[in-house]
Amino acid sequence: MALFPAFAGDATNKVDESHKELDWLSNKSFKIEDALSLHQRTIETSKRENQEESSLGKDGGTGEEETEGEADTPPKKKKKKKEKKRKKKKPKKKSGRSSGSSGSDSETIYPSDLQREKERDSPQAAPVPSRFFWLDDLQSPTEHLFCIDQKPDQANWTYKSLYRGDIARYRRKGSSSLGLDYRTQEISWEESEPNKKKKGKDKTKGPERYYSTANYQQLRSEPAVTTLPRIPQDSDVSSSTSFLPLVGEEDGKGNTGERGQTSSVNPLGIYDTSTTLWLQGKGQQEQTDSQKQDAQSEQSATSLARRTEEFNRRLREQPADTQLWIEFIRYQDEQTAAVFGGEQEQQGDSTDSHKLSYRAVLEKKLSIAERAVATNPDCAALQLERLKICQELWEPSALVKEWKKLVFLHPNSAPLWQEYLLFTQSHFSTFSVSKVSSAYGKCLSTLSAVQDGTMVSHPALPGTEEDMLAIFTQQCHFLRQCGQSEKAVALFQAQIDFTFYKPDSVRNLSTKQQVEFFEPFWDSGEGRVGEMGARGWKAWMLQQERGGWLQPSAEEEDEEEEEEEEVKDRSLPRWRIWLDVEFSREAAHWLPWRPDKAKGQSEEDCEDPDRQVLFDDIGPSLICLSSPDHRLRLLLAFLSFLGLPIDSVLSGTPCQPSLLLEELSLLTQGNDPQRPLTSFDLPDPGVSSVGHMTTLQGSRKWAGLGKQGEGFVTNVFHMLHPVLPTNHRAILSLSWMRYEKLKVLRCLSSGSKKRLRLQGKSSKRVAKRLLKEPDNRSSLELWQEYAHLEWLLGNLDDARKVFSTAARMGGAKGLNNAAFCDVCLLWAQLEVEDEERGGGKVRQAEASSSPAVCVLTRLAEGSFSSSSSSLAEPLSPVSILKARRSYEQVLQTSLSVLDQDPQSSQANTKEGQEDLLGERWRLRGLVGCYALFQYLTVGIQAANTVYSQAREKMERLHSMLTQGLAKKANSGEGDNHTKLKGNHSPTDSNCASMHSAKTLACECEALAVQQTALVRFHTSTSVFPLATLRMTLTSALSTWPCSATLWATYIQVENRYHSAGRARRFFHSVMRGNSYMVPRLFAIVAEQQRKQLLDAAQRCGSYDVVLPILPEHGLSNRIQGLFESAIATKTGAHCPLLWRMYMLFLVSEGKVDQARGIFYKALQNIPWAKGLYMDAVQQFPEHLQEFLDLMTEKELRLRLPLEELDILLED
Repeated sequence: MALFPAFAGDATNKVDESHKELDWLSNKSFKIEDALSLHQRTIETSKRENQEESSLGKDGGTGEEETEGEADTPPKKKKKKKEKKRKKKKPKKKSGRSSGSSGSDSETIYPSDLQREKERDSPQAAPVPSRFFWLDDLQSPTEHLFCIDQKPDQANWTYKSLYRGDIARYRRKGSSSLGLDYRTQEISWEESEPNKKKKGKDKTKGPERYYSTANYQQLRSEPAVTTLPRIPQDSDVSSSTSFLPLVGEEDGKGNTGERGQTSSVNPLGIYDTSTTLWLQGKGQQEQTDSQKQDAQSEQSATSLARRTEEFNRRLREQPADTQLWIEFIRYQDEQTAAVFGGEQEQQGDSTDSHKLSYRAVLEKKLSIAERAVATNPDCAALQLERLKICQELWEPSALVKEWKKLVFLHPNSAPLWQEYLLFTQSHFSTFSVSKVSSAYGKCLSTLSAVQDGTMVSHPALPGTEEDMLAIFTQQCHFLRQCGQSEKAVALFQAQIDFTFYKPDSVRNLSTKQQVEFFEPFWDSGEGRVGEMGARGWKAWMLQQERGGWLQPSAEEEDEEEEEEEEVKDRSLPRWRIWLDVEFSREAAHWLPWRPDKAKGQSEEDCEDPDRQVLFDDIGPSLICLSSPDHRLRLLLAFLSFLGLPIDSVLSGTPCQPSLLLEELSLLTQGNDPQRPLTSFDLPDPGVSSVGHMTTLQGSRKWAGLGKQGEGFVTNVFHMLHPVLPTNHRAILSLSWMRYEKLKVLRCLSSGSKKRLRLQGKSSKRVAKRLLKEPDNRSSLELWQEYAHLEWLLGNLDDARKVFSTAARMGGAKGLNNAAFCDVCLLWAQLEVEDEERGGGKVRQAEASSSPAVCVLTRLAEGSFSSSSSSLAEPLSPVSILKARRSYEQVLQTSLSVLDQDPQSSQANTKEGQEDLLGERWRLRGLVGCYALFQYLTVGIQAANTVYSQAREKMERLHSMLTQGLAKKANSGEGDNHTKLKGNHSPTDSNCASMHSAKTLACECEALAVQQTALVRFHTSTSVFPLATLRMTLTSALSTWPCSATLWATYIQVENRYHSAGRARRFFHSVMRGNSYMVPRLFAIVAEQQRKQLLDAAQRCGSYDVVLPILPEHGLSNRIQGLFESAIATKTGAHCPLLWRMYMLFLVSEGKVDQARGIFYKALQNIPWAKGLYMDAVQQFPEHLQEFLDLMTEKELRLRLPLEELDILLED
């Protein structure tokens, strides 16, 4: 082929030689057809461009004609338009070409353009599909095997990554990527950003936690009302319908709404929209997280708005409903928790915004409280609620001023005074012992003036005298806890003299005038209650009118105690010596110091001036008690203050029980393995007695009060015995006898045989002296305690003789005598314990020869012989059957008496003799004897049946009594506007009902303790499932959550198992419904005991030894959480035992700094507790000087200053 196409013809005519010679000039790849087609295509392109230009020119001409035809257009505008048209007419040059070319060869054509046009004109292959197809839809299965998915995956945008199943798992190290230049290229991983940046982003795109705001609002919102399927009224019930039609949620009239639309996939119309779409292969548009959150918040806001509107409506209609105002104030916390994501988030996040929102809520509550007070100015409860809110907003000085103003406006409200005293006692910034003591004196003197009628501006409310006695007792315990034991004892001495030895000439005077007459007697130096030669205020007044009497000689006190050396071991640390000396002086010097005029002593001879008590310290707190019951309660309160066991029914409940809890013995008391049935007769109240202030783990120095203290107690009994009525003397003697038994029990627990022998002789001497008195010879209670005392000392034969003597005295009435039933029950229980202790086993087959069965059978028959040897005689089956029938009949009769109207029985009691011990309700002896008889003769199931029947009826009656009292309190007896919720003062008409309810509650709790003790005894001696014991304990504790004896048994049973979930759930259910302190303390003790077991197992170290329990972690945090939740309550914040246990626990865990923080936090709530300071000295001895300076600043009793300690160490 020729190189030049124009001369191709000439080249073909040449010869072969020339062709061969010019072969290097030819281009074999060139084709003539391609050149001709290219030339023809160029010509056609030029023609097409010419035609386009001519068409543009025609269009421009028509436009000009149209513009010229417009008559209304001005000439200037026409010229402008023409110029614009001309500019548009100018041809545009195309790249690489001339617009004026008409196919000339001068036009430049590039090969790339030709190749692009060639590819455009050439037929293209089928494109790769961009969507998926089902195999059934393809024409040929071999076509379109692959496709390019250009649709974005929304999940990648939502989750910021591919699906975890599509990519391999790996862990990223750093924020860079391999293969990239870190200087010019960078990849930003969003999940590697710090948490601070993530907080500002949209949180709704990620998964929400259970504590999030939206979920919390959903929990707070009201649940949707579920609609059940209903059959239409016009439908035939007997119709042959194969299915029940469902009712839609939106339509309640039988129409199924969306479900009623039938289709091919929903023939019955029972599927909802989402199910129908799924069957059709379609999807449903999902709501985004933000839409769901908006819907939840909108629903929650609607619910809150509805409740707020309801409160506003009710308050407009009932503005005098004080309880409704208080509920509305407390509702603000719930509303705030729902809006701001809950109280937990507010407490966990300490940002300024949450602090400001919390303060805003307080101000809102304060505004509501002020509006409520303005509407009800006489309501003390609203005033108190307002002051509680102001505690976090006002300064201390303004708060104290407002409190004084409140008690000035309501001086006759004893519950309000109690709240004010608690505030002054627990407010650290303004606390001092002298200020609180003056506040107590002001309170009691004001209430006495109201009670006397000298304050005519305010009438006396019902129950004021009882409240005054409770406040007086609280003041004495406050002084004891501060270390001012001398002032507390002197206050009791003065009040007893002021009550029982009041001269007749001053009885009709007011309390203030009587106190003025009492002052000369107190300052005269005459003997007071408990001192040798004391005669009383009345005898002193009579003798003064006659000229006075001579002073006794000093021959009576020929014995004088030798002072022991206080510092026994000088090698001990300084803080340890200070604690020992402080404890010894506390135990020895709790009585007020009096100058002995027979020895020529004066007030200047006292080494410690704080041991002297002036009349100004006690005068304002003296009160008048006119009721015999209140006088007895005063006496029992004094005996309990000295450490004597008393009847809880007669003593009354203190106004603030948690303030007095200080002893760990409340939580450590448990079942004595040597006395499984009789170890619960003297429960420990957990309140320290005078003279026994030690650290939390300290021990008592003596079993009683020492030589001087025991003489003081003896003088108190001898002095008060003649002035009391007969029934009160019996109660006093019984308390003294139980005190002697308690001292013997303490000697038994100490293990010292010498102390036990000496104490046994002293106690037997006191018991025999009491039984020789004429009034006590026929007292079955005293004979019972004396027999038990002999049994504890190991004199079993002597104890059986005493029991037989008591049985012969009370055998006339038999089962109808409650005291006699108690005697026989204790006798039978002791016999069962002795038989088990001797190695024998209690079997029903040997019941006829058992001494316990013989005692119980003789009780039912009423035939006790003169000799105790009759207990060894076997019983006939007929006598056992008769005894069972007698027990059943008497028990049914006694329980039927309980169904009578309580009001009528109380009226009968008032007309007859006063029933202090509640003989009508005392069924513990009868039920216990019958149940023990059934256990020994039939089995444990029969005994449980007896207990369950009696407890069910008695607890139901107790519930009826308490509900009746609550209805009377809410019905408006007295002045409702001056009462506080939960602190209603009882009226005189309700005193009998309250006494009956309290007695019945005590009996029910005693029956529950007896039942659990018997079941546990059977479980320890026989094969028996613990489910029965657990059910008995849980049912009893649900009804009586303040029973320390039941809680101690419960944790001993539950701690035998590794799984603590059941016990924890039960503790939570009990603590959730009340604010009692006892369940919370035992919940902490249960976890601490579990932790001790765990620590002992982990410290074992022997790998071949099988551990009895499995390792468990997190108990320390759980215990600390229980402590925090307990101190967050009102009762727990002012409980000294709780704070001292918390501090000791943290120190045992090694968290010393945190324990110090808890100590200072405790001072903000219980600054008066001297035991807390002493615990701090023991745990943080390096801060001894700081703690003593703090005690001195707050005026707590400091018996050994450091300067005196240095002198003692130098000597």
